[in-house]
Amino acid sequence: MLLALRPDVSATDGDSDMVLLHECTGRYWYLNATGAFILRLLLDGPGEAEVARMMADVFPVSEEQASQDIEVLVASLCTADLVTVKA
Repeated sequence: MLLALRPDVSATDGDSDMVLLHECTGRYWYLNATGAFILRLLLDGPGEAEVARMMADVFPVSEEQASQDIEVLVASLCTADLVTVKA
């Protein structure tokens, strides 16, 4: 799964977190360190399974739990109209 920010969404990186601004609605979305880690990787191209493996190496979480967390985050970002999923 490869994600792309929608054209009307801008991202600002913090130390480890990230803020997304939906320019059409004016709404801000805050991603903590884990959410920002996931989004950065999915924007760069590794697949979901690879990102889950990387999360398990960096955070105290199993690959299975990481995969579930990724699915929840991606669904939330899609519902908020912040990203598009590329096949």
